Amino acid sequence: INPTSITIITLSIIMGTIMTMSSSNWLMAWIGLELNMLAILPIISKPKTTRASEATIKYFLTQAIASAMMLLSSTTNAWQTGSWDILELKNKFSTTIMTLSLMMKMGAAPIHFWLPEVLQGTTLQTALLITTWQKLAPISLMYMISNNIQPALLMSAGILSMIVGGLGGINQTQLRKTMAYSSINNLGWTIMIMALSPNLAVMNIFIYMIMTTPIFLMMTSTSTKTLQNLTTTWTTSTATTLSIALLMLSTSGLPPFTGFLPKMLALNELITQKLTTLATLAIMTSLVSLLFYLRITYLIMVLTSP
Repeated sequence: INPTSITIITLSIIMGTIMTMSSSNWLMAWIGLELNMLAILPIISKPKTTRASEATIKYFLTQAIASAMMLLSSTTNAWQTGSWDILELKNKFSTTIMTLSLMMKMGAAPIHFWLPEVLQGTTLQTALLITTWQKLAPISLMYMISNNIQPALLMSAGILSMIVGGLGGINQTQLRKTMAYSSINNLGWTIMIMALSPNLAVMNIFIYMIMTTPIFLMMTSTSTKTLQNLTTTWTTSTATTLSIALLMLSTSGLPPFTGFLPKMLALNELITQKLTTLATLAIMTSLVSLLFYLRITYLIMVLTSP
């Protein structure tokens, strides 16, 4: 891609997200998301492979359906309340449809099927972009309407995402797919705690992004794509390999790493609200996801030590 195109695309991606995050009107938020989506399509399809083309189409279709649901929801709400204001989303039907469309845009379960496939079809840098930056806009919209969403919907979607993220990741040998399921698992925590403490949800997603970014960057620098590649990375750079291992453990939420903090605060919030069963379920599912993170660190640190 020539420099002019790259500049336009990058600006569109940044502008789209900022536009959505700063708008108070559903139409402006929608336009921001569309701009963002259209700008990232050429980036996903940049590698000239059939996998990349397939990933582009899958990404486009899911995002387009989610955008249509978003328009349906905001229009229905505007009919009922006469307002396009984001904070005026009072209609129950509209709120549910909107929540589902935002979950689809982020790739949370049960509408997560596109995420592992799209990540597997693109480069590591694009995968990083999809798992971090592309989540900011939908998360901010969900944060704005979090008071109107039924807590049961958010919590069940959160628990489902944790289960799907944990069980899906165990089976993978491709690191991009593993990272996709890791993202779904983490979104589960974010969405679940959004019902009780939206600020905590925002903190959780930011900590996740801070931990995911260096993992992807190090995987790019060592061109690591599968678990098999990981076993030989220590020959090129021992420090990088060790860092990936520690970051993986941190992402899994193992104390005393940073990733443990948001999980601990979320559990604390759940127990304070007398939701002990939900807290127990959340801990059990995070144990399942811990399994595949541990397998990655085990491959790095134990099986082929220098």
